[in-house]
Amino acid sequence: MSGQQRIALFIDGANLYATTKTLGFDIDYKRLLKEFQGRGTLVRAFYYTALVEDQEYSSIRPLIDWLDYNGYRVVTKPTKEFVDSAGRRKVKGNMDIELAIDALELSPYIDHMVLFSGDGDFRSLVEAMQRRGVRVSVVSTITTQPPMVADELRRQADEFLDLSQLASRIGRDPSDRQQRPAGEGSDRPRTQQQQQQPRNGALESRYGIRQQGSDDEFDL
Repeated sequence: MSGQQRIALFIDGANLYATTKTLGFDIDYKRLLKEFQGRGTLVRAFYYTALVEDQEYSSIRPLIDWLDYNGYRVVTKPTKEFVDSAGRRKVKGNMDIELAIDALELSPYIDHMVLFSGDGDFRSLVEAMQRRGVRVSVVSTITTQPPMVADELRRQADEFLDLSQLASRIGRDPSDRQQRPAGEGSDRPRTQQQQQQPRNGALESRYGIRQQGSDDEFDL
C-alpha cells in the first residue's frame, strides 16, 4: 500500500461487534487508528451504530463518547421497535443508508475505502465506489462457521482483510482491566466552542473538508 494514499474507515459498529465477539477478542480502537494511520493518510474514521432511545443506561454509551472525542466521527440514530407477523417484539437499527451516503459523498477525496462489515447489502456500494476510482478493502472474517462475511461482498472487494489476522495488531490486551474504553486518553467533556458545528457548508460540517475554489483541504 502506498504511504501517500488517502484512506477512510467506515465501521459498521453492530456488525464489527458481532464478528469480534465470535472471534473472541475486543477491538482497541486507539490501536486500530494507529494501524491504518501507518498505511497512508487517514482522512476519516467513521463509526455507525443505532442507539435505543429512552434507555437510562446503554452499555455502548461509554464507547460512543470515547470514540467521539478520540479521532472518530460517530454517526448514530434511534432504533425502531416493531412487532413481527408472529407477534414478537423486534428492534431495528440499520445504518446502511447513512454509511453509503457518507462513502459516496467522500469518494472524490479518498483513494482507499476500508469497510468494516460483512453485510452483503454493501456489495452495490463497493461496486459504486470502485466505479469512482476508489480502492475498497473489506474487513471481516471467513474463519468462523458460517463465515461472518457474505461471499458476494468479499468477491467484489479489491482486498479482503481477515480480522483474525489483524487481532494481534488491533485487539485489546486481555489483561487490560481498565474500566474506560481501551486506549482512552482524552475523555474531557467538550467545550461550548467544540460543540458548535462548522457553518461553512455541508462537506465541512460533516467531514471537516474546506472547499476553496478548486482546492480541497482536510482538517484532520
